Amino acid sequence: MIVSRFLKRLEGPQTMGKGPVFWTAFAVVLAAALAYPLFADGYDVGNNIYFLNWTFMALGLSLIWGYGGSLSFGQTAFFGVAGYSYGILTINFGTAYGFGLVSVLVAIAIAALFAAILGYFLFFGRISGIFLGIVTLSVTLALERFMAQTAGPEWKVGAARLNGFNGMSGMPALTLPWFGGEIPLYPDIGLYYLVLGLLVVVYLGLRILVNSRFGNVLVALRENPQRAEMLGYDIRKYQLATFVIGAALAGLSGVLYTSWGQYITPSSMGITSAALPIIWVAVGGRSDLTATLIGTLVVLSVFQALTIYGSQYALVVMGLLLVGTVLLAPRGLIANAGLLLGSLFIRRNGSK
Repeated sequence: MIVSRFLKRLEGPQTMGKGPVFWTAFAVVLAAALAYPLFADGYDVGNNIYFLNWTFMALGLSLIWGYGGSLSFGQTAFFGVAGYSYGILTINFGTAYGFGLVSVLVAIAIAALFAAILGYFLFFGRISGIFLGIVTLSVTLALERFMAQTAGPEWKVGAARLNGFNGMSGMPALTLPWFGGEIPLYPDIGLYYLVLGLLVVVYLGLRILVNSRFGNVLVALRENPQRAEMLGYDIRKYQLATFVIGAALAGLSGVLYTSWGQYITPSSMGITSAALPIIWVAVGGRSDLTATLIGTLVVLSVFQALTIYGSQYALVVMGLLLVGTVLLAPRGLIANAGLLLGSLFIRRNGSK
């Protein structure tokens, strides 16, 4: 009965896509993603790991902003906190005997704890709207500036040098403990399947969450927080819980990124990095997980192509894309396209 309840929540009012057509398409895309490394070279597989790493941060921001109504520029702060924590742990203790996975969990927990402390003062202090964005951006930039000045030899934790603006490097590759030895998740194919598996679990888990009672309350407080509070809900607790979950997902992105590139730099928490997730989520459609996921991958691909063939225009194009989306398609380009396809499908079936 519990399983059937969870399955029903995969298709609910707070998410786009339902029925055999949607889940058939989902299965086809997943099968193609699973088969992809068998036909691609190592560089392309590694490049796609890079894209997939960022989707967790975007999904977390969709939960905080799109469903909870709290615009946060703090995702890259939690990304950096988890990335540096993972680097410090693995440089000092390695990744063998399962300690790599322990480091992943501890790093994500540190980012979530940081978010819980910050979020407590924000939400229980009744800070909302543009002021929430200003405070989270200020915290992010303060962390970036602090880490950028840790270049001296005194800035180290055990054997891990922070290295200031140049960033921390030299983390050992992540491994999985197995009978008879360790399974390295580097080269890229092992890490690719790990990230893909985590993405499927997180995506489906978030669909269940936002279609549950918790998700319904989130949407209610997004639409009218005063009315939700008058109905007896302590909206501060829901906002804080959403903030922490989103931060944990950003921390997961930070850990996976650090494991993938085996480095982390303060620039990952800079103002440009803090603004980019806002663009991904807004262009895709912040109020829907599927639109956010697709939009993030599409915008990341466009951004990478622009940085390769016209780097001086990449950020300008991203800014224009955000402005155009806000003015012409505030729900998001992918979300609008999905709604249009859905209405055409319903109209076609109805005409039969």
